[in-house]
Amino acid sequence: MPIVALFVAQKSRPQRPALSAVTRAPILRLLLSSCALAVGCFAQVGSAQQDTIAIDGSVRRGFDAVLSDPRVVSALAELKVREPEAIQEQFRMTEIPAPPFKEDRRAAYFLEQLKARGLEDAYLDAEGNAIGVRKGSGNGPLLLIAAHLDTVFPEGVDTTVQLRDGRYYAPGIGDDTRGLAAMLSVIDILNDSGIQTEADIMFAGNVGEEGRGDLRGIKAIFRDHPSIDGFISIDGVRLGRITNGGTGSRRFEFQFKGPGGHSFGAFGLASAIHAMGRAIAKIGDLETPSSPKTTFTVGTVAGGTSVNSIAADAVFAIDMRSNDREQLALLEQRAKDAALEAVAEENARWNRGEITVDFVLIGDRPVGHTPSDSPLVQLTSLAFEQLGVDFRGLSISSTDSNVPMSLGIPAITIDGGGEGGGAHSPDEWFVPTDSHLGPQASLLVILGLAGIDGVSDAQLKKL
Repeated sequence: MPIVALFVAQKSRPQRPALSAVTRAPILRLLLSSCALAVGCFAQVGSAQQDTIAIDGSVRRGFDAVLSDPRVVSALAELKVREPEAIQEQFRMTEIPAPPFKEDRRAAYFLEQLKARGLEDAYLDAEGNAIGVRKGSGNGPLLLIAAHLDTVFPEGVDTTVQLRDGRYYAPGIGDDTRGLAAMLSVIDILNDSGIQTEADIMFAGNVGEEGRGDLRGIKAIFRDHPSIDGFISIDGVRLGRITNGGTGSRRFEFQFKGPGGHSFGAFGLASAIHAMGRAIAKIGDLETPSSPKTTFTVGTVAGGTSVNSIAADAVFAIDMRSNDREQLALLEQRAKDAALEAVAEENARWNRGEITVDFVLIGDRPVGHTPSDSPLVQLTSLAFEQLGVDFRGLSISSTDSNVPMSLGIPAITIDGGGEGGGAHSPDEWFVPTDSHLGPQASLLVILGLAGIDGVSDAQLKKL
């Protein structure tokens, strides 16, 4: 492996298993062809101005101090050189299945990688997160960097990486094994460059980001580590957006119950399914604001025993989302009121009205926001500018960052680099076009926030 002259001597790395279905040569050819237009150590600075984010003078001076360190310049160059190795690591992790609530195999592998990179005290917490801390120079803030281990795909789905027509296909190849691989690249380069940060940096492969995982991994980390002062989630591909807003969601099962009976012999009993139908119709007529965007859908329904039975039970699952905390709470109350009205109408319609409804919470993602004038957002904008990444705007989404944002902790989600598509589908794909920019951007933001001992102050402040 090429060694940059300014690097300290590298520690030997453990041998890692070969890919089961992907050869190294196509990776290198694709990477080199995608980077052919790059100039020097990293891409040229784009001409577009990032007028939507104002940069404070002190933030820019701190960022410039980071860039003045020759070790940082060398690290950026070396991240590009090492990108084929990072892609191989990404594919290895892709081929370790991580279904919802069954991420343990991938978590164990990721833990091994943290320890192999010098985080000897790395561990699995009670929730299943793989966590390791790289100590700073002392008395600095604590910065958490995370990528999620889980995928949306159930147990038994084939996650073998396949190269077809210039694209690498596999379920979960971008969301979020790309983030995991980018994080490992950053840890490697921090170690090999000899850079000592002021802040402690916690690295985590977390569980439970997708679906009914309900952000359980990140919730556990912030519950167990209240001293965390800032957060970066590396999630997905197509670097360029800064997710600084968290769309909140409340998910419920509305469970309807009644006596049930024979469709002919017990005719006259209220039906749980009829009550559910009335409720869905009422909810479907609800109107919500377009700004702040507020949405709902009844995603699944179930119930009943047979076609010739009056249903004793019925259930639907509803997803409600909003970018505003108050609007989300209002929507939830209106949906519950609609269900209660539906039950009352069903009970009044028949001789024996005994239907009830229970509201069972199955998902709670809090609303949150990191201001655009936060040093975290400003530093990310400067990193994109420095690397020539086209800034595609601030965005609001539902990610692991929702949790710290809701707690008032500076947090953003950025992508891991490369191109891709088909997320959450069996045809999810990845191409390593300029994928090295992901780890490079993460490194610059981390160093800006964490500071470099003797070079720049940490711009992340203790809370």
